Amino acid sequence: MSIVELRQYTLHPGARETLIELFEREFVTGQLAAGITVGGRFRDLDDPDRFVWLRAFPDMDRRRRALEAFYGGPVWREHRDAANATMVDSDDVLLLNGRGYTPEPAARTVLATVCHPADPAAFDAYAARHLGPAHALHRTEHAENDFPRLPVRTGEDVRVWFGPADPPPRPARRGGGGGGRRVG
Repeated sequence: MSIVELRQYTLHPGARETLIELFEREFVTGQLAAGITVGGRFRDLDDPDRFVWLRAFPDMDRRRRALEAFYGGPVWREHRDAANATMVDSDDVLLLNGRGYTPEPAARTVLATVCHPADPAAFDAYAARHLGPAHALHRTEHAENDFPRLPVRTGEDVRVWFGPADPPPRPARRGGGGGGRRVG
């Protein structure tokens, strides 16, 4: 298992492709060099002004060290103003525990589902029955954010899964169903 950040950015209208081009050209290799595993990067198909992506770390201590290296390093320093100019909000971040997720190369669309289960045990039983090897299930990581320069959402107990665009059956509402977003 890894520590995974699900980062959901709200962007200025029309800025998504500019950010994605910069991200792919500069930030993927820059983060890899700092010890960060960059996972799936997605366009929210329901909102042209959203960019969703994942990054993973072996544990919280290495997360802090890798973030210090990247955000204190030359790649971020050189390109942060251009990246920040595309964004309205970059603070919608969930800190999770899971195996990360990188879609199959042929996958064009992925369903990302965030669920706030009223009964986590019932939801976990549902997930065991309905989510298969093609799905990556993550749970809230309740460790303290030891890199406060980048806020994360706290006080929530969520389940997040990624998988094929054909979703499994939704859990009963008493189990705390969630809303899925199509990303590609």
